[in-house]
Amino acid sequence: MTASGASGAVGASGVGPIKVVIADDQRMVRAGLRMVIETEPDMAVVGEAGDGVEAVALARRLRPDVVLMDIAMPRQDGLAATRALLATPSPPRIVALTTFDTDENLYNALRAGASGFLLKVSSPEHLLAAIRAVSSGEALLDPAVTTRVIAAFAGGPGPRPPAELGELTAREADVLRLMARGLSNAEIAAALAVGEATVKTHVARVLMKLGLRDRVQAVVFAYESGLVRAGAA
Repeated sequence: MTASGASGAVGASGVGPIKVVIADDQRMVRAGLRMVIETEPDMAVVGEAGDGVEAVALARRLRPDVVLMDIAMPRQDGLAATRALLATPSPPRIVALTTFDTDENLYNALRAGASGFLLKVSSPEHLLAAIRAVSSGEALLDPAVTTRVIAAFAGGPGPRPPAELGELTAREADVLRLMARGLSNAEIAAALAVGEATVKTHVARVLMKLGLRDRVQAVVFAYESGLVRAGAA
């Protein structure tokens, strides 16, 4: 487990570079990720971990903005480490890393609470865009991919709707349904004949009322709560 000081230009938070912790059991993978990230003036790798236990301890100590979390690691895998970190106050954003682009890996990462999913063979440009996206509170996944995966794994009998759904207004529920279908804010605005700024306000209220971190988690909630059924148009 290693840590280093953060320095550089102002990052997405506006108070310094985006602080990143890399968690992967392969030293060469960590070195490659560090090399790419540290070319950017608005990012800094503040630590590295070789397993899930180290990743949790390091992130709790250094309080990074983003953790790149390998799914398959010894002692504690990335999914368990993600759940542990997200149970802490003001948790970092988690980007799940994997070698395999399987629906099950993606679904499990989202279910654990990751804000995004990245293949280790992704381009440097994709990696950097992912870090910036999740650090600013955005979801990393293409909504169409998210919808496909959640639909595949949440296609069982309709569950009992959670009490939190009753907190949403009718319009907020409509917005959540459209988010779960993979529509962008602009597309939702067109579908509901309202302004895009209004949609952004509704999305923010949906996340707040449901206690969700981001758009990806809202899609998971919509399917698993039964608000949207798998295969629905």
